[in-house]
Amino acid sequence: MERTPDGTPVGVDDPYAVAGVCDHLTDDGRCRFALTRAGDDREFAAERRRDGYRCHVGEASAWRACPQYRSTTDGRECSRCGLPEVRLAHDDARPLVEEHHLSYGDAASGSPDSPDSEDAGPHEITVALCRWCHTKVHKSFARIDDDASPDPEAIAARESRRSKEQSESAFETASERFDREP
Repeated sequence: MERTPDGTPVGVDDPYAVAGVCDHLTDDGRCRFALTRAGDDREFAAERRRDGYRCHVGEASAWRACPQYRSTTDGRECSRCGLPEVRLAHDDARPLVEEHHLSYGDAASGSPDSPDSEDAGPHEITVALCRWCHTKVHKSFARIDDDASPDPEAIAARESRRSKEQSESAFETASERFDREP
């Protein structure tokens, strides 16, 4: 299993097997990186320009071949147990769902014979995990693709936030809010 630079497991053998579509891929199949950040990698951008900025990879199984590949999460729900994120405006509480790095590029590969240790480069690959699944993945042999249900503590935290969200959205007149006795 792949490991972090600190040696803890990340929950997958091959990050590319669970990676999503490249963040730079546009709806019409062009490379946004080459279009908007040509100065960051002139040679790469020139190759894409000669090919009409078309993505040269084209299929998920070959993402590792692209030097600019990046797949990051939207963080809306846990990839392992499905717990949805509930964020409250103006609340600094820790998120229920966090970004979890599956790939650490050249810096980390825990094993030299890992499938992407030679050609991964600095690809950033992340998925969303709830805090509880995140802990299980790093502190045990839990895997991202396990058939898991949300932890009871996670459900309680989500329901607490939903209750607070519903109470904040209830309509109160100004006189009801400000004419209360202390």
